[in-house]
Amino acid sequence: MADIKDIIITPVAFHDMPLLNSVGVHEPFALRSIIEVITDTTYGLGESYGDSAHLERLQKAADQIKAASSLSVYNTNAIYQICASSLDTTTTSGGDGMAGMVTTASVADKVFSPFEVACLDIQGKLAGIPVSELLGGRVRDNVQYSAYLFYKWAGHPGQPDDEYGAALTPDGLVAQARKIISEYGFSAIKLKGGVFPPAQEVAAIKALHAAFPSIPLRLDPNAAWTVETSKWVAQELEGIVEYLEDPAPEIEGMAAVAAEASMPLATNMAVVAFSHLPPSIAQDAVQVVLSDHHFWGGLRKSQTLAGICATWGMRLSMHSNSHLGISLAAMTHLAAATPNLDYACDTHWPWKRQDEDVVLDGALRWVDGGVVVPTAPGLGIELDRERLARLH
Repeated sequence: MADIKDIIITPVAFHDMPLLNSVGVHEPFALRSIIEVITDTTYGLGESYGDSAHLERLQKAADQIKAASSLSVYNTNAIYQICASSLDTTTTSGGDGMAGMVTTASVADKVFSPFEVACLDIQGKLAGIPVSELLGGRVRDNVQYSAYLFYKWAGHPGQPDDEYGAALTPDGLVAQARKIISEYGFSAIKLKGGVFPPAQEVAAIKALHAAFPSIPLRLDPNAAWTVETSKWVAQELEGIVEYLEDPAPEIEGMAAVAAEASMPLATNMAVVAFSHLPPSIAQDAVQVVLSDHHFWGGLRKSQTLAGICATWGMRLSMHSNSHLGISLAAMTHLAAATPNLDYACDTHWPWKRQDEDVVLDGALRWVDGGVVVPTAPGLGIELDRERLARLH
């Protein structure tokens, strides 16, 4: 009853807001893929990127997994090998979410991740326990997330203004933060930078610090600055931000900034695969790694990353792309069962329409800036097939 009988991959699109970053603006729709792994008695869910290149990789891997005889959801090593062998030289680059240096190994991790999450969902259902218990047991019952602020337009061109309106100035960002915090209760703030000249973004962080003096702050320009500019920003924000995320490009650039910055440097761009850890550690380039099970190879490999970080004295946070409820559930179970993932995690959750999702309402509850860890078996969520069809 634990053998994989079928896999269904459904691409979906959901509304996104005009959020600005170093390379432009979010498009009106975000793309994701929903993965169902099916056995004789139940099903498990995974979620991943939804661009055409990644969908092709996922489908090729799914076809080969289905073709394997009597492959159990417990045999995730074999599933990983199938995912890796399904790749060829034409499918190991490109696609959404492929931030930083891309290698064949890291692409295999991205392909494997949603299948592993779905298998763990099934394992939990069969055992009658939540995924967090499979990962060692939860060390926190509420996983904290951060208020993820963006410079943004009032609405997409030709479309009505959205509920958040424009945020192009420090005052606009403070107003945005007040709205998000009032709705969710977040106790940490992250600003996506790399949009305006660095001095303007420094002024925005200082305005947020004045408005929320007790709330930890972070700034992430997506490696848009030079090393010298990054050093200047670090000096200006000394004692104000809890970490500075990806100020400069690549491991060497981050190391040069880290040598002079007083605050920790964090990354989800310079270190995005296990092969990047040795050179980063050797140069003390990064003090905080933003994990993301979508590209680190699933939940268990993310816990391997956590162990490496603990061994080398690095701290752990969590990265986010635009996502739906399956990803939020997986992120929450992982953070709940990873003791040293103790920063508030990133999430894009407030930026999607709350009526657009693929899971049934009620399982994921926001309380005091965090998600209460589901205690139902597996991920603790169920697929809403009507809404899935609507977003397909």
